[in-house]
Amino acid sequence: MKIAVMPGDGIGPEVTREAVQVLEALSLPGLTLFDADVGGMAYKRHGHPLPQETLTMARESDAVLFGAVGDPDCDGLARHLRPEQAILGLRKELELFANLRPAKVFPGLEHLSPLSPEKAAQIDMMFVRELNGDVYFGDKGTRIGADGSQEGWDMMSYSEKEVTRIAHVAFRTARAGDDKNRVTSVDKANVLETSQVWRDTVIKAAAPHPDIALDHMYVDNAAMQIITNPGAFGVILTGNLFGDILSDLASAAVGSIGLLASASMGERQSAHGTFGLYEPIHGSAPDIAGQGKANPMATILSAAMMLRHSFGLEAEAARIEAAVAGALADGIHGGDLGGTHGTQAIGEAVRERL
Repeated sequence: MKIAVMPGDGIGPEVTREAVQVLEALSLPGLTLFDADVGGMAYKRHGHPLPQETLTMARESDAVLFGAVGDPDCDGLARHLRPEQAILGLRKELELFANLRPAKVFPGLEHLSPLSPEKAAQIDMMFVRELNGDVYFGDKGTRIGADGSQEGWDMMSYSEKEVTRIAHVAFRTARAGDDKNRVTSVDKANVLETSQVWRDTVIKAAAPHPDIALDHMYVDNAAMQIITNPGAFGVILTGNLFGDILSDLASAAVGSIGLLASASMGERQSAHGTFGLYEPIHGSAPDIAGQGKANPMATILSAAMMLRHSFGLEAEAARIEAAVAGALADGIHGGDLGGTHGTQAIGEAVRERL
């Protein structure tokens, strides 16, 4: 099992280190880890946030474990050289079109949510977000309007092929997991032609999945329902823009982004399963980098997702998740959870409970 480890910037190396040590503690046969530079650190060393050698290493691996990118020192660079282009480049070059992001409250942490404890306890949803299309990747530019003022424009578009493949991921995810056998497709079909194509295509794609219930919801209503009735959702299927916003909303409802993992996957198959890139949803947090304060649990849980989705190691993934849950139940909390445990102490606590 070949895993490319890309720690990145800020707290990325700290949290990734703990996740790697959890993987090593499992004593998995044939596990091989390779380190690669990405982000601001890669720019400083190689002159580009995604060096060719890093991209080559990713392509030759079965999965990527990613930390975080973002460096204030690079804020003045041209856009194509900024650290964030590393993750965007990896998604594009590796054709990672499906983002899986679970949002669930761990028992005993309901009080950390801005929602009532009763509502917070209901949060157990999986976002399936399309990653390679929509307004983020459409043509864009600026121009001078008829009145002489500057205006910006961005093209939003989706093809039937793009929507069909992400829809099938959502239906398979609903069937494979404990996600209530239901998919809610989120769009804005009452206003946007792009969304009408999205909705029509999702309905067609649902035909081979008669065991999965499908409903549709406008994005503004979905935002409201995630807060007022979170237990109504299982799998939420949506496009790039809406998925970006709604998944962050759900993460805030959970109470801490320090506990939320994610996977970005495509259609490429390795000898073990589906190739994917796994990362915590939080950023590089340069204000606490190097201080040992960051919570590594999101990265550790991302490693669990990697074992499940890219290597088919369900039992080992469940061991990691149970160890994280056990540590939380025993009061092992980082600063993001109101506790005092540091990065290394949290990692050690998880490994002790494997």
